[in-house]
Amino acid sequence: MWILVVIAAVFEIGWATGLKYANDVTTWSLTVVAIIISFGLLIRSASKLPTSTVYAVFVGLGTVGTVAVDILFFGVPINLGVILFVLLLLTGVLGLKMVTGDKKNQQEAGK
Repeated sequence: MWILVVIAAVFEIGWATGLKYANDVTTWSLTVVAIIISFGLLIRSASKLPTSTVYAVFVGLGTVGTVAVDILFFGVPINLGVILFVLLLLTGVLGLKMVTGDKKNQQEAGK
């Protein structure tokens, strides 16, 4: 199920970039499609995995990806502060992922 979270985050990068750079019917349409796919996969993942961790991973990956796309494809200058805070965000997301199991493991532990 975690692969669905990663795919949802990739589509989040697409729609977040689209919100900033879309300028015609085609790019706006692709942005809307990316939103639908992204949140559809997020909802499906959250129904099987811990919702708070799924959302944190989704947002963390989306943030990192969006910053990377801006820098690599749109020439946004690298800002040391942004990089440091993105690394801090990733540290928190990875920490959450390491200390949070999936619902199945949590239910089995509670029995």
